[in-house]
Amino acid sequence: MNRDGSLQSIWQETTAPYVTANEWKSDTQYDVLIVGGGITGLTAALLLQSNGKKCVLAEGEILGFGTTGGTTAHLNTMLDTPYAKVKKDFSADDANLLANGTKEAINQIENLVNKYAIDCDFSYRSAIVYAETEEQVKALDEIHAGDDEAGVHSEQVYELEIPASFVKAYKFDGQAKLHPLKYLNGLAKAFEEAGGVILQHCLVTKVNSDNGIAAETSLGNIKADKLMYATHIPPGINLFNLRCAPYRSYVMAFTLKSGNYPTMFHYDMQEPYHYFRTHEIDGQKVVIGGGFDHKTGHNDNTTYVFTELEAYLRKLFDIDSITFKWSSQYYEPVDGLPYIGLMPGHDNIYLGTGYGGNGMVLGTLAAKMICDLLVSKNSAYEKLLSPSRLKPIAGISNFVKENIDVVSMFLGKRLDYEHITQLADLATGEAKVIKWEDHPLAVYKDEKGKIHALDPVCPHAGCIVGWNSAEKSWDCPCHGGRYDCNGKLLNGPATGGLTVIDWMHL
Repeated sequence: MNRDGSLQSIWQETTAPYVTANEWKSDTQYDVLIVGGGITGLTAALLLQSNGKKCVLAEGEILGFGTTGGTTAHLNTMLDTPYAKVKKDFSADDANLLANGTKEAINQIENLVNKYAIDCDFSYRSAIVYAETEEQVKALDEIHAGDDEAGVHSEQVYELEIPASFVKAYKFDGQAKLHPLKYLNGLAKAFEEAGGVILQHCLVTKVNSDNGIAAETSLGNIKADKLMYATHIPPGINLFNLRCAPYRSYVMAFTLKSGNYPTMFHYDMQEPYHYFRTHEIDGQKVVIGGGFDHKTGHNDNTTYVFTELEAYLRKLFDIDSITFKWSSQYYEPVDGLPYIGLMPGHDNIYLGTGYGGNGMVLGTLAAKMICDLLVSKNSAYEKLLSPSRLKPIAGISNFVKENIDVVSMFLGKRLDYEHITQLADLATGEAKVIKWEDHPLAVYKDEKGKIHALDPVCPHAGCIVGWNSAEKSWDCPCHGGRYDCNGKLLNGPATGGLTVIDWMHL
């Protein structure tokens, strides 16, 4: 099963691609067009179709091609943004509301699993968060107190299931896990059986929303009353390029010599934090561990990040063999909360973005919210998570930091080419941005020695892409657009790929 990188996740390696069953009639007027075939899009499509809306879902590649196919599928009520911070930046009521939303999302997943008999390994688990230093203890105690006040309760524990040294730890009950692509395929099947239409390899390239929705796609035009973007960041140049920053996280799945696999999730308090859980596939248990997150396009040696992750894991676990390794992308919102609801400046376009590292839960919440907004015209979370919200204090430091960083990348890398007079200097499997006969090129030499040359300017906002050696992709350091070695679009917010250059005739 293909994904948005050269490294296969454990889910994509063990799940067959979904084969659509329903036929599409291009002259149909739909109630809702959903763009994006991940957890948000498919959940929303099924909920809307089940509530009487005629829906079509357009996915530019295949279902689960993006982050849902690379998630580690932790379903958490304790979020990356602590409830104490939500209380401080928003209000105590808002913290309580958000905590209720996470519980509602996990309940929604469980209900859909049960209703449609989806075989996806769903089960509840407890999670342990542990501090390794006294300084981390203070932050952990604040998380415990804030989460407890918001209704996400935890208790102190004195043992871990992994061989990590720690000073203090808390256990949170009511967390859950699943196999994300089995779940996604189950949602897709239920959606089609309810009358919904799924279009794979259907890239939406242009949308006119002046009189209903008229979308131009690679398969033809689609007409609808409403549109929902479930694509991480909405395509094109928009407000959310400034409010959400792209990050990548690195993951490995491995077996243990001892056979003593942890039953609970574990998270440390480092920045960025590490995360661990066990999953069993075809009778084989593996630990799935990850971390070492960084901004997309901001690490010149992503292959070495895996080396760092492996060294960290081998110090902690008695690893027998590493069976899979991959990385995945997510978007961090500047004020810590996702943006879900009506897109600013529109009355018929909705979106969900900015889930941070909690995409499975917040993506499900986004789907439920937007279904409520389109069916019953209201949602309890509408004001708190509104894409139009403006909190001058909440997230202002992150806003400044992330966007100064974008500006520096936008300006600093535009002419930062390495001059190479001979393409023979490139080793096989290597890639660089170079000057060739005074023309900037993004060049990659494949394993057979063939040169793939592209215009290195990202078509989204004009930044210069950088090479991701681990996933063999060109990644934009400004807004997270990603392209394969032939220039094909892997991740938005661009709606097209990099231009192929005939370098021999420059």
